[in-house]
Parts: sequence; structure tokens; C-alpha cells
Amino acid sequence: MPAPDEKTTPEALYDVLVIGAGPTGLSCAIETQKAGLRVVLVDKGCVCNSLFHYPSHMTFFTTSELLEIGDIPFPSPHAKPTRNEALEYYRQVAAHYELDVRQYQRVEHIDGADGAFTAHLVDRFGRPSVLHARKLIIATGYYDIPNLLNIPGESLSKVHHYYNDPHPYFGTDVVVIGGKNSAAIAALELWRHGARVTLVHRGPEMHRHVKYWIKPDIENRIKNGEIRALFNSRVVEITPDTAILETPAGREVLRNDFVFALTGYRPDFSFLESLGVRFEGPDRLPVCDSESLCSNVSGIYLAGVIVAGSRTNEIFIENGRFHGKQIARALAAP
Repeated sequence: MPAPDEKTTPEALYDVLVIGAGPTGLSCAIETQKAGLRVVLVDKGCVCNSLFHYPSHMTFFTTSELLEIGDIPFPSPHAKPTRNEALEYYRQVAAHYELDVRQYQRVEHIDGADGAFTAHLVDRFGRPSVLHARKLIIATGYYDIPNLLNIPGESLSKVHHYYNDPHPYFGTDVVVIGGKNSAAIAALELWRHGARVTLVHRGPEMHRHVKYWIKPDIENRIKNGEIRALFNSRVVEITPDTAILETPAGREVLRNDFVFALTGYRPDFSFLESLGVRFEGPDRLPVCDSESLCSNVSGIYLAGVIVAGSRTNEIFIENGRFHGKQIARALAAP
């Protein structure tokens, strides 16, 4: 990665600017760099910022081989690697390829057109800078924007849209909202570390897509009364000391210390719209060539989960990691 004094070259023209330094963004940078192009990446957080914010003890649902990028093996002693192993792996890959990653740089807006884009950035201290590039690759993922409940009290400090570690919630009353993997994992970990957990889900049962080794665990805890579950229910208000629910049995007020609203996340559609990217259908699929991954805006390519619009359960690291090779082939074509 470049030394600090190498970043003070605002007039340099890069061949490719990759926005998003997660596994897909890193793969895009590696493959386009292999094609002989001058590449720079920016991310509003750290390298693999979304993975960093995953639960600290998380284990992936897949094998290490399916997380590999840049033709670099991912060694792991476990059948399914951990979050910390993945972060170490992607750091080592970025260092191996000497990727030019500008961390903690938020893209405020982009001017220009194909062959001459200008990205306006702001760092953590509000200081502006610019980067110039001929082509853009957008690999911003979706984990940074939670689906909000839009209810009174959601902005209270006791409410979290991300779950990280169970320790701070020992001996407290916790409501977990959601019925998919993230909610099930959080509820189980919190209960196992001494929290009193109530799971609230608007559906009639845990979602069918909950992983096969997690689903019986959460269902048995519910059946045994160790985790209370309120299905066909929703939280309608949160106060400093309570969570107010609407349930099939009527309104219920729960004594409550913390709320985890794990109701999913979505891509930054507004940023894509600001670039002129168009969307189609109820799932907001961006207009994108299936081979080159070029959007309807010439010179702007899409990679990773944003290719699937709001269908965020279709593209993961396992298949999004190949988007870099597709884009690199398109950029290298005569």
C-alpha cells in the first residue's frame, strides 16, 4: 500500500477506480491490475469493512477455497473459516499485490464521463480530495445500509442494527427482531452468554433459509422455553426501558434493555442513481450487461451483490469474486 506522501497526487489519472474494498472490490482491483491497468481503490471504512463488522466469533457458511481471490490459496485448519481468518487472508492478499487502497475515504459524488471521471472524496476529518480515473467499478456491497423499522425510539442508543459480541449483554433483557440467519445466530449467542432473549418475527416461524445446522438449534431453544419467540408479531415502539409489541394476543409491553433489529440490509441505490444507473422491476435490478458487467452508463461497471439489486441473497463472495475477471476481460478487449 502506498506511503502517505504518495497519496498527495490529486491530478494523477488512473485507468480504473474501484469503489469498495471488500473481497469483490479487491478481486476487481487485482484482475484489472493483472491486465496492466493502473488501479486505485477507495473505501469509506477499512479493507473488508463489512466483514470487520460481522459478529466477532462468526464462522462462514462456506469453505475457505470458495472465498479465495487473486489465485492466492486461503489456508485454514477449519472446515469453515472464521471471520478473523478471512480478515487476515484478505489483508495478506492486498499486501501481496501491493494494492493502492485509500481507506476511510467516502465518495461524496462523481463528475465527468467515460474516460474522464472525477471522484470527490472526504476523509474522516472532513478534508476533501479528488481522484481521476478513466473507468469506474462500483463494488459497494449492501451491508452498510440496514433496513430500518421506522418506528418511534429506533434512534435510541439501546437499538442496534448490527450484532457483534454477546458479552456486554450478560444479565440483560434483549429483544432480537428478525427470522433469518443473523437473528437466529444473535439470539443463540446472546442466550448462551447469559442474556434473557425474546425473538420477534413478523412471519409464522423461522425463515426456511436459516442454515440447516442453525435452524434446529434455535427451534429447540424456542420449544424448550429457553428463548421466547413471538411470531406473527412486530415491535411498534421502543422506549428507554421497554419494547412495545403488537402480537396475535394483543399489545404487549416488554421490560427491555437492548434491541437488535436484524431485519436485513440493502444496497446504496441512491448512490447508483446519482451516477445515472437505471433499475428495472420490483427487485430494482440495475441495468447491466451480463458478460462485461458494464452498466447502462458507459465506463461504469458493477460488481458483487449490487448486480442483484434488492435480491441480496443471490450473490455472495463465492460468486461475486469472479466479477473482477469478467470486468478485466472487458477492459482489456480491443
